[in-house]
Amino acid sequence: MQIGVSFSQQSEEVPLPRPSGVVDGLAPYDAVSSLDAIRALPAGTVPLKLDWNESAIAPSRQVIEAIQKFLGNTHHLNWYPDLGATRLRTALSAYTGASVDSILVTNGSDDALDLLCKTYLDARDDVLVAWPTYGHFLVFARSRGLEPRRVTVGDPFDVPTAAILKAIGPRTQMVYLASPNNPTGVVVPADDVAMLCRTFPRTLFLVDEAYHEFCGQTAAGLVERHPNLVVTRTFSKCFGIAGLRVGYLIAGPAVMHQLRKLYNPKSVNVLAQVGAQAALADKAFREEYVYEVGQSREFLAAALRARGAEARSTQANFVLVRVREPLRLVQALETVGVFVRDRSHLEGFGGWVRVTVGTLAQMQDLVGRIDVLLQSLPDLLA
Repeated sequence: MQIGVSFSQQSEEVPLPRPSGVVDGLAPYDAVSSLDAIRALPAGTVPLKLDWNESAIAPSRQVIEAIQKFLGNTHHLNWYPDLGATRLRTALSAYTGASVDSILVTNGSDDALDLLCKTYLDARDDVLVAWPTYGHFLVFARSRGLEPRRVTVGDPFDVPTAAILKAIGPRTQMVYLASPNNPTGVVVPADDVAMLCRTFPRTLFLVDEAYHEFCGQTAAGLVERHPNLVVTRTFSKCFGIAGLRVGYLIAGPAVMHQLRKLYNPKSVNVLAQVGAQAALADKAFREEYVYEVGQSREFLAAALRARGAEARSTQANFVLVRVREPLRLVQALETVGVFVRDRSHLEGFGGWVRVTVGTLAQMQDLVGRIDVLLQSLPDLLA
């Protein structure tokens, strides 16, 4: 006796599971990757991957050694990691000056942003972002059934504090500030953050400090005095372990109490925790790289200007260059093994291309490759 129908018949007759109405209407984050193009480069071509603002060099040797040592343990990958990353939080407390209890370690700072949106946002809420901004935050906010309001200023390179003051209303639940901003590089001074927190105590201010180490300015010291402030950071930039996915947030007791309701204490894998602790421990390596990026940043901006380009240095690990044909520049650079990020599609940011800054030798190499292109494309930087 035959019971039911075949799988092929069933799949034709039964509708697929329905996603939530909010998710069904979302567009995925535009995670453009150059890895496939890099793998396809001719043998012997050294790629310059300058598109995602990762560290341009391998992490500290101490990171590699710590991971190798850990993998020699009897029990290494078959047990869950240190729940809540207690040892890493202790190291981060020494690094940031924040208390251990005010630090939450996450699976990259993206996970921290997502957790904050899940915990604090409903569809009826008003969320402000200083525009242009980091695009993945928009996806996290939209997943809660709302569309963030974009706060713009006449010049995208101006500090947005005054515009935010005017835009905040009685329903504003959250304000997202990337500082230094991606893609503009604008820094919101800590005094401005403190003023906003005082003026609007019912609004949660989220300061994304992914590039903190390169600018040296921070709002983290304000968290103890302002319960409506959260600071997020990452190990993906100056620490050189983007592939391990480690981030963290700093928040006061009231916010932390709410976040822990949805927080997964197993979310940061054991190798990431080991690697992050070792990266924090190598202060000399970190400071040397940050210093060199600062020198390279000014070199690259000056070299681009000397070749007729409109270029801006930033307080992050990238330089911006504006050209008439951004896509043409990006595609031309790919022919010589250089990968940068076209940001010109962002509203109010037309023409701008973002270039991650690495070591001085790498930036000298980049300029040399640009000079080769300019021989046949003399208006490439116009």
